[in-house]
Amino acid sequence: MKMIHHLFIVLLSVLFITTSCATKRPVLYPNEHLNKVGREIADKDIDDCFQLAEAYVGKYGTEKKVAEQTVVGAAVGAATGAAVGAVTGDVGRGAAAGAAGGGASGLFFGLFKARDPDPLVRQYMEKCLGDKGYTVIGWE
Repeated sequence: MKMIHHLFIVLLSVLFITTSCATKRPVLYPNEHLNKVGREIADKDIDDCFQLAEAYVGKYGTEKKVAEQTVVGAAVGAATGAAVGAVTGDVGRGAAAGAAGGGASGLFFGLFKARDPDPLVRQYMEKCLGDKGYTVIGWE
């Protein structure tokens, strides 16, 4: 039980640190417009488009993405652990261990995936920036 408590604290710490990382931002092609306005104005335009995307499309849902991945990972882990436990003779312990491992796996996957903007937000951003004269060539 003490080990699970320590694992929980470590996972919460990692969650806090990782979700503090910024969402990926668009990378702009250095076209005539970008060269004319400069990086500072372009960054402001990117921020403005993010605000508009949030207003019209909705929040990015980072926490929701992470929570969903964690639940899926825990469910898959519990099922796998229960199956292993059935073979070894301790279904409960196998399910608990599998849920903990699967939940941790889902959490980490969700944390890294959460940096990616929602596809609808991404499309909105690319359209918004295109209307301002920029060309988005990627996200990082």
